[in-house]
Amino acid sequence: MSAAVCGRRGKWVVLVIWLLVAAGAGVLGGRLEEVQRNDPASFLPAEAESTVVQNAQRASAAGDRVPAIVVYEGRPVAEAAADAERFAGLEGVAGQVSPPVPALGGGAVQVVVPLDGSDYDVLTAAVDRIREITGDRAYVTGPAGQSADAIEVFGSIDATLLAATSAVVVLVLLVTYRSPLLWMIPFFSAGVALACSRAGNYLLAEYADLTVSGQSGGILLVLVFGIATDYALLLVARYREELAVHEDRHEAMDLALRRAAPAIAASAATVVAGLCCLLVADQNATRGLGPVCAVGVVCALAAMLTLLPALLVVFPRGVFWPKVPEYGGAAEGGSGLWDRVGRVIARRPRVVWIGTAAVLGAMALTLPLTTVGPLAEADAYRTAPESVRGAEVLDRSFGTGQEGSLLVLAPSGEAGRIASAVAADPGVERIGDRGTGGGRPEAGEPGGRPGEGETGEEDAGEGRPGEETSGEGRPGEGDAGGETGGERPGAGPETADGQVLLRGTLKDAPDSPAAYETVERLREIPGALIGGTAAVNLDGKLSSERDLRVIVPLILGVVLVILVILLRALVAPLLLMATVVLSFAAALGVSGLVFTELFGFAAVDTGVPLLAFVFLVAVGVDYNIFLITRIREEAAGRGTREAALVGLSATGGVITSAGVVLAATFAVLGVLPLVVLAELGFVVAFGVLLDTFVVRSVLLTALTLDVGRWMWWPDRGLTRERGSAGGAVRGTVRSTSGP
Repeated sequence: MSAAVCGRRGKWVVLVIWLLVAAGAGVLGGRLEEVQRNDPASFLPAEAESTVVQNAQRASAAGDRVPAIVVYEGRPVAEAAADAERFAGLEGVAGQVSPPVPALGGGAVQVVVPLDGSDYDVLTAAVDRIREITGDRAYVTGPAGQSADAIEVFGSIDATLLAATSAVVVLVLLVTYRSPLLWMIPFFSAGVALACSRAGNYLLAEYADLTVSGQSGGILLVLVFGIATDYALLLVARYREELAVHEDRHEAMDLALRRAAPAIAASAATVVAGLCCLLVADQNATRGLGPVCAVGVVCALAAMLTLLPALLVVFPRGVFWPKVPEYGGAAEGGSGLWDRVGRVIARRPRVVWIGTAAVLGAMALTLPLTTVGPLAEADAYRTAPESVRGAEVLDRSFGTGQEGSLLVLAPSGEAGRIASAVAADPGVERIGDRGTGGGRPEAGEPGGRPGEGETGEEDAGEGRPGEETSGEGRPGEGDAGGETGGERPGAGPETADGQVLLRGTLKDAPDSPAAYETVERLREIPGALIGGTAAVNLDGKLSSERDLRVIVPLILGVVLVILVILLRALVAPLLLMATVVLSFAAALGVSGLVFTELFGFAAVDTGVPLLAFVFLVAVGVDYNIFLITRIREEAAGRGTREAALVGLSATGGVITSAGVVLAATFAVLGVLPLVVLAELGFVVAFGVLLDTFVVRSVLLTALTLDVGRWMWWPDRGLTRERGSAGGAVRGTVRSTSGP
């Protein structure tokens, strides 16, 4: 197989095939954004109560209407009224624009513009047009404004990440190789792997209903670049070594590929298996992330084991200039730094591993101090977009309740009973009637929140001059939410399968713990299904917690089985898993404190611990695999203790470089305005560096030196100590520079 990839003729066949594949992948991959789903429904499980209500709302009359709330601060009512007339004629407006309503006490005015929510491109364009009309005189917020801002952020993720990740990878490769030419080959190969992975995910999303979001697309980009570059570093290190002892570069690559490919393939298999565990996730976005990233890892593996070797042998040795490996020259030995580190550890390995484990354990003890929870809308962005700033003005002037914070789906015959039970809850500010035969919603003070009284009827003129609507409901609960032309606002006769959709408002902000408690109480009402923004947030939180409980032990079990099969042992896999879990706990605990105390984030988002665990365990264990497989290879002739030092010295430099690359690519997520991705990038980057420099190089090496041949139990062949049986190593450790 390796000879066919890097042979004198085979290399050209491989290159032609990859060029054809890359051309097609570039076309398909460019369409990935077309099939991305960034709406809230794409993140929650289909059976979640809030999703059922949301689907019923969309199937009901005017169910696809999404209110945009235009908030003016310190502007006259007449100015808002003039804008409202212009809003009414915009494309994408799906109902009657509300008249301007001042806040009680003045200071702010709001106008509700119902938009078509069935097509997010139309909705985004309508929000953009409204913002063009208002300029800096108002904020556009509400569900439509928030959706438009989220879509804009996700839409810009790929371009931003591609530029930043490319710069980081090029810089690391230049520093690692110190060559103005060599870096181009692995960089190009990684780019082809990314194009193929995007094309594969486009096909799966288009024809297999795979959920691909802007978030998973961004993670895919950094993962493919990071892991592909890691594999390239490992292979190139072996190739450089073989060039020193083989005059024919095709023969050198053949041997390098034979020696490096098993460890790289085992690493990829571990990562793919861990990612596939996400298929049992409750949340659609999390479930989709598994295959999205698994496709990326497979493409990276294929490119680095076929395209990269073929490209390397096409070019002469001079591509390594200025440090060209000469045939017959001295083979590069192990890293002098890691050779010295190994000798220090070998003096008292038990003290070293106990001390290192104690330090990591102390770091892990900060985990209970970490605040984990769903991020409020205002806390989800590093720099608040217009919708968040507008929501702050809206809450300050009109209160914390929001239109859409409460939706109740009830059987038609029980709607009255359920509405009364909901209205009696202390956390509910208002629940609308059905619009047919129901009582009128309670009216509030003039100048209060608009939308609950009957627009243009007996309430007209009751309020302040120029005010046409009174009542306590939030904007959008009137004409923005139901049929126009005299229908009683607040609910509307919206039925689906004999059910009635009741619209209401919670007293507390929909992303607050108090609102979650209210939703949980309301769900105890027989026959009622509770939805709305507060229920969506709560269901997301509960799904994340469930996924963490289920998927974490599943990943541990799957990775452990793979390690047992790979190493044909029990002790070594158990120790590997223990060190990786300890490293994860330490990384997450410290990161949580950094987020809240240093960066000022409100909390660690509920989805971050699971995703960080997946990447740190599935990807982080790779470096341990590279080290432990090398130790096992050397142990057959040297004995386990000497093999541990040889393995550390041999793999230290290249694995450290690989860890820095992966950490740097994930750290690039920090350039995005989304807090959740910045948190994920930091945790993974910190965890990878911790695993690379501490767990792999110190903790695992010390454990191997202390446990000795029993690392391979029950393998009888390796548990019989050989070589330097005492475990002490004299002289200079000479070995290769690859895994």
